[in-house]
Amino acid sequence: MDVRTRPERTSAAVLVAPAWDAARAAAHACGEPLGSERLALRDAHRRTLAQDVRAATDLPPFLSSAMDGWAVCGGGPWVVDRSVLAGSAAGAPLRPGHAVGIATGAPVPDGAIAVVRREDGTLHDGVLTADAVPGRHLRPAGEEAAEGSLLIAAGAVLGPAHLGLAAAAGSDTVAVVRRPTARVLVLGDELLDRGAPGGGRVRDALGPQVPAWLERLGVDCVDVHRVEDTLDAHLAALDAADDVDLVVTTGGTAAGPADHVHRAIAARSGGLVVDSVAVRPGHPMLLATLPGRRWLLGLPGNPQAAVAALLTLGGPLVAALLGRPLPVLGAASSPVDLSAPPHATRLVLAALGPDGAEPTSHHGSGMLRGLAVADGYLVVPPGGSAARAPLRWLPLPA
Repeated sequence: MDVRTRPERTSAAVLVAPAWDAARAAAHACGEPLGSERLALRDAHRRTLAQDVRAATDLPPFLSSAMDGWAVCGGGPWVVDRSVLAGSAAGAPLRPGHAVGIATGAPVPDGAIAVVRREDGTLHDGVLTADAVPGRHLRPAGEEAAEGSLLIAAGAVLGPAHLGLAAAAGSDTVAVVRRPTARVLVLGDELLDRGAPGGGRVRDALGPQVPAWLERLGVDCVDVHRVEDTLDAHLAALDAADDVDLVVTTGGTAAGPADHVHRAIAARSGGLVVDSVAVRPGHPMLLATLPGRRWLLGLPGNPQAAVAALLTLGGPLVAALLGRPLPVLGAASSPVDLSAPPHATRLVLAALGPDGAEPTSHHGSGMLRGLAVADGYLVVPPGGSAARAPLRWLPLPA
């Protein structure tokens, strides 16, 4: 691979309840780009380039016309001999006092000094009259890029213009970083996967949405699996998920009698990287490495807390697996004062509007109505912030 954005992976002691920024940095540092694959250009949109794209030929590859009109030789008036269309050969060289009709992008015959735009010339009985400025409306070979020159550097996230540039320069395929694969393990005997909640049980709200959030981050989720609240069931589920890069668990990250995620990680020789984070909501999140170059992301069971945790640790980790830098946060402000605990960052769901980032209602850690109408999170520092104070902005993945 030729992705140059990642440092060497290093081992470090587990971070226990680090500050929010430190947790994000640790999640990014523990990942590394996955292998590469070659894709046709039409399939490479939004993928991370693993190898440089260089021009296979001069761009443009030959002297061509920038306008519809006439390619002229010498001084006018000119006798128009023929026409040259895009995709055809330039034909015989021009002689002084002669011209050819020419289309945009068509090769210019040898001897031409300029192209006269169709709206700037008058053609009568095969004779062209116009003013010609030497060099006007000609596209020299290699004007944009010489053969072999760097067009797109490894590490770029490919957009539509990148794909067009690669095609114009002669590429049929590009090498891109492989997308990580994931399995989601939904933990909790109290969860229902259908019907109305009741009788002490609630609907699973994470199994349906976590794969979609992962997809938006750049992960292919291959399965969602329900797991019973026993250590043996956790271990069996981890063993069955040895074919993916990332295991995402929901619930079971605290220290209750039915919380087995920590014990399962230890039993399978995993190593904790982050064990809870000083943030609200979502603090009982965790990130661990597993044998075989795999990772486990443990999300809290409360739905809104789980999404906050997914963006806190999962977003940076996935960026690293894709060969991308740690995502840069945006800027925003709130029209109202915002509180935060004295020793923890607070993530406040908000919707963007003309008055700034307006906090949504119904944004408790177990609620989803606020998340459904939000655009992202305001990152409130420990101790809170005053109205209109500059804050950082963590967008929801689009």
